[in-house]
Amino acid sequence: MRKNTTGNKKSSSEIRRTLAREAARLMYEEGVSQYFDAKKMAAKRLFGKAGHYRPKDLPSNGEISNEIAKFVALLEDDVEQRLLAMRATAIAIMEDLAPFQPRLIGSVSTGRIRKDSDIDLHVFTDNIEELEQHLYDLQWLYQKNQVLMKQNNQFIEYTHIYIDADFPVELSVYPLQSLRVRGRSSTDGKPIIRLKKEDVERL
Repeated sequence: MRKNTTGNKKSSSEIRRTLAREAARLMYEEGVSQYFDAKKMAAKRLFGKAGHYRPKDLPSNGEISNEIAKFVALLEDDVEQRLLAMRATAIAIMEDLAPFQPRLIGSVSTGRIRKDSDIDLHVFTDNIEELEQHLYDLQWLYQKNQVLMKQNNQFIEYTHIYIDADFPVELSVYPLQSLRVRGRSSTDGKPIIRLKKEDVERL
């Protein structure tokens, strides 16, 4: 006798949607920054520490991102104007950072901004001192942070620079050879879209 699995499938699908909505709420309203953390917190809140759910019931990062977009559409009414202003700011900054071949990534490139979005730029140099001298010559206020990341079974230190501008700006500094290599998006697993200044102007 065949088992009826329709109910189980529906239950699993409902669990995914519920977890995706709660994880999105945590990221939108409570400032949880990482998808993985939001999933764990959502599962714990909805099912308790000993709650019954399967790993395959957990939503993908893309599903959570879609739910966040619904929050933005419902609660924010100036998204288009803010996106235009953020892209204009990004273009101006990219012009000033032209020697370091800046590329725009993230929500400002895709258009999926929300109230606390920043402008994410990749810049490329083999000499971090040249970049810092350039920022000093521009008289920009900034803070620098070193981040240790594991790649291909080895730890690599990356520099992140936070600039005080009309909108929050984060520069992720990569060696020149990284221009030919694109990482994958944490949202959909596809290669990260990196836009040149001309690409942003066309938007």
